[in-house]
Amino acid sequence: MTVLPDDGLSLAAEFPDATHEQWQRLVEGVLRKSGKDVSGTAAEEALSTALEDGLTTRPLYTSHDAAPDAGHPGFAPFVRGGTAGGNAAAGWDVRQRHAGTDPARTNDAVLGDLEHGVTSLWLSVGASGIPVSGLARALDGVFLDLAPIALDAGAEFDSAARELLRLYEAAGVSKESAHGNLGADVLGHEARTGEQVDPAAAVELARLCGREYPGLRALVVDAGPYHEAGGSAAQELGSSLATGVAYLRELTDAGLSVEEACAQLEFRYAVTADQFLSIAKLRAARRLWARVAEACGAPHAGAQRQHAVTSPVMMTRRDPWVNMLRTTVACLSAGVGGADAVTVLPFDHSLGLPDAFARRIARNTSTILIDESHLARVIDPAGGSWYVERLTDELAHAGWEFFQEIERAGGQAAALRSGLVGERLAATWAERRKKLAKRREPITGISEFPQLTERPVEREAAPQAPTGGLPRVRRDEAYEELRTRSDAHLAKTGTRPRVFLAALGPAAAHTARATFAANLFQAGGIEAVHDPATVDPETAADAFRSSGATVACVCSSDALYAEQAEAVARALKSAGAERVFLAGRGEYADVDAYVFAGCDAVAVLSSTLDRMGVA
Repeated sequence: MTVLPDDGLSLAAEFPDATHEQWQRLVEGVLRKSGKDVSGTAAEEALSTALEDGLTTRPLYTSHDAAPDAGHPGFAPFVRGGTAGGNAAAGWDVRQRHAGTDPARTNDAVLGDLEHGVTSLWLSVGASGIPVSGLARALDGVFLDLAPIALDAGAEFDSAARELLRLYEAAGVSKESAHGNLGADVLGHEARTGEQVDPAAAVELARLCGREYPGLRALVVDAGPYHEAGGSAAQELGSSLATGVAYLRELTDAGLSVEEACAQLEFRYAVTADQFLSIAKLRAARRLWARVAEACGAPHAGAQRQHAVTSPVMMTRRDPWVNMLRTTVACLSAGVGGADAVTVLPFDHSLGLPDAFARRIARNTSTILIDESHLARVIDPAGGSWYVERLTDELAHAGWEFFQEIERAGGQAAALRSGLVGERLAATWAERRKKLAKRREPITGISEFPQLTERPVEREAAPQAPTGGLPRVRRDEAYEELRTRSDAHLAKTGTRPRVFLAALGPAAAHTARATFAANLFQAGGIEAVHDPATVDPETAADAFRSSGATVACVCSSDALYAEQAEAVARALKSAGAERVFLAGRGEYADVDAYVFAGCDAVAVLSSTLDRMGVA
């Protein structure tokens, strides 16, 4: 009989343990081959990635990267989930958003969604959705005791909530069977519109729900306005925490206990295609709220109810089909991160009201991840990952720091009204815009691999989103402005602005830089003409005249640049080229500007369109 050693399986016992220093030496060797002569920790730092909030992602995490004990699912600090069973029983709540203004059409969409896999509804009501008086028509035929309803009514939350409660009563739904959220969020509304709303009605709804409707929550803490204004993950966490604390103060001042007040809150967070950051954000949010509950004397009441929504900031208007990939990764992040309810925004969300196909894809994204990928069968699948646990801890500390800054400023309401929150978010977005402009943060279909000949996707206009408060930003906004200028030029003249790619030498020498240059210029709506495939000083002028372009870009290897770049640039200038670019770096006569990886693409493209006279 063979007795296994105490440490379990020993399949690799004959091999010595690899050390961190050995790994670093291997990294040093690889970096030297790429021209970077670094050693020790500098080698590891060369492969690290700087995130927002002062965080850094390293290339290797080990058991030495300690993080606080995450505990067990369903128990404080709730990092691993708000309930012991997680979503393993039936998956997360698949919550579909409906933002139309016609109650009858909304009803058709609602019934179709519920029939095909949606488990709860998120309805825009009031000025940005169906009228409060149309709520009954929109929910006609819905089994209100089976389908939870989450309202989003802005300043009209009280009248919308009262109407929904009336519908429950009219349908004979018992108070115990009513589930969902009444959507009161006075600070979220102020963040979006700048309009201050008396919280008294929200407090009264919370008292009513706590007294009579155990399955309904009255308030939502929506972190969306801060995410959509360009805030970082930590700023989103800190703002939501400060908002939640403000609501706790209002509710407890009205006579609710801390436990009763916590039970009236649902938190809403954005999830993006940055899957690990999104997973860590949801886990950190639960830890932070558990800390608040503990500080308030109710540690067992800190299980945060979370509603995750795929980020509208990452959605693009051009090539919207790629949004399906973005929302799939974001939905996966929400599920792995332990969100209780998940809303996948349709891929055409940025274009207007979604059609039936877009809504189908949105709801099926969750269905496939739950039923085919079995993503919900494991509770906290990211738990135990040294990287995720460390990132969760670091993000929690950064979020808590921003929360403390807001509290020192007098709380969320005071920080909003003083401009502190807006200033901090704007500074974060300004830094991110630089990365987007330099394509350090690429946008597939927009700043990378754009398709100028693609037919635009058109949708019926959505209701006007509330304005007046924090701005709403999009990753594609700078490039969208450039493309719009190109579209106007096409409509006016019948052609797009063009750039001639003067490729030197054989394909092996020029393909990489010609492809790079074509992508860059097309990101600004400038059509790249690469015909003929190659030119030289004798043929460049005639080829440029035939291209219909007014600017040119020389593309090839450094070796051929040394031999031909200046002569070709001179020939292009003689043929009328108003500006000659070169793909790469260097100093060559008659070359006006250089485009390279990391250059400010938006500035280059904008100035080029200006020179072309594209208004």
